Amino acid sequence: MSVRPPFVYGLSLLLAVSCFAGCAQENAGPPSGTTASPADGGDASTAPVSIAFVTNQIADFWRIAETGALDAGKEFSANVHVVMPQEATAVVQKQKVEDLLTTGVQGVAISPLDADNQVDWLNSIAARVPLVTHDSDAPGSNRLVYIGMDNYVAGRMCGQLVREALPDGGKVVIAIGRLEQDNSKYRRQGVIDELMDRDRDAAWYREQPDAWDPADGEIAGDRYTIIATLTDQGKPEVALAKAEDALNTWPDIGAMVGLFGYNPPALYQALRKSDQLGKISLIGFDENDVTLQAIKDGHCIGTVVQNPYRYGYESVRILAAVIRGDDSVIPESKYIDIPPRRITADNVDEFWEELRARTGQ
Repeated sequence: MSVRPPFVYGLSLLLAVSCFAGCAQENAGPPSGTTASPADGGDASTAPVSIAFVTNQIADFWRIAETGALDAGKEFSANVHVVMPQEATAVVQKQKVEDLLTTGVQGVAISPLDADNQVDWLNSIAARVPLVTHDSDAPGSNRLVYIGMDNYVAGRMCGQLVREALPDGGKVVIAIGRLEQDNSKYRRQGVIDELMDRDRDAAWYREQPDAWDPADGEIAGDRYTIIATLTDQGKPEVALAKAEDALNTWPDIGAMVGLFGYNPPALYQALRKSDQLGKISLIGFDENDVTLQAIKDGHCIGTVVQNPYRYGYESVRILAAVIRGDDSVIPESKYIDIPPRRITADNVDEFWEELRARTGQ
């Protein structure tokens, strides 16, 4: 088991290491070797298949998913190309996928960056090779299945942690990468609806697509007020700068909620630098080491985690089967639910050990 670097090295070291690893992965060429076929004397049921697992950016969260995808590749005889775009933009994501398709990739698993505006492009992929979505869905596309959690439910779980931190109510800041993603919209809305005491679910928003709360301005309820939603377009350094600005702008913040994996560490860093740890409640999302350590140290109320390992594993398992002609792995609902979990001081040690064992740390 490797030793985790102490937090005193700061967020900058964490980000630098992540970027270095991500850039190395992104620039890697196609895996060596060719895929056997019956015409070559190979057995189509066991011949290696070629699968692209595409994320929406570079992040520690995706390193865990990468481990799951590569493990499934070994188990199901697949050459897995993991692509983490260095820039969190739909243009760069599209370029990376198109490059892989020219190499003969036989299936694509993707976390869409802008589902509404990527439908035509995603459908063009689905017309060429089997396509699945993971982490963030594109329900209007011809993808075969979505692999992930109900982000609205996860958002409400996060809102419940805010309630526990501020039982008498208060002012809340939400930090998130971008709102163009399907998962972002539902996750944020779940937090808001929980704090506004609204009796809604994800289906309510699918039926009323104009009902989302705006990202600008305050959202006030009887006890809680969302005073700002800070977006950073997937850039941790912007997340940190905006968190620092928020602390200067609103001195009466009661809680800060980070909804992308790098957001809680950025909020933590801003709170630490302003000597506000323990004075303003921190609520996280995902399983960044900084977030988990903050929970252990009593500086973070808790976090809602996904299971990125299974996102990677299930994506490769499903695609490998479909490529080989087995469509029975696609459920009728076209949804493979991987439920979120709530991590607090009561179970953080157990969860962290599970995570380390799964990723070989």
